Amino acid sequence: QVQLVESGGGLVQAGDSLRLSCTGSGSTFTSYAMGWFRRAPGQEREFVAAISTAGTKTSHANSVKGRFTISRDNAKNTVYLQMSSLKPEDTAVYYCAARLAVTGAYYITETEYGTWGQGTQVTVSS
Repeated sequence: QVQLVESGGGLVQAGDSLRLSCTGSGSTFTSYAMGWFRRAPGQEREFVAAISTAGTKTSHANSVKGRFTISRDNAKNTVYLQMSSLKPEDTAVYYCAARLAVTGAYYITETEYGTWGQGTQVTVSS
């Protein structure tokens, strides 16, 4: 089973950009579809973005579409979340998640994922 470690979170101002990384180890990274989720204070964890095993298919939540982009570099066992035009409402703990998948599949609900990272805090000040 893959283990996941997120990095890249921090404190930024509204309008800034930030890139989150999630590196997998312990298993064949290319066999896993990946996703990013976030949990804001006092709220449920919500879907942000997902990507298929080869990176050919992606999905983004409406709230981040046009501002965030998910990508992956399988040679580095890493999935990224490039975030731009950040807003205070993007403040949350961001989690990456993985699940074994067939080529071309991606998943947008958290119950479909079996492996999670520890999360990285993103705080956007106004």
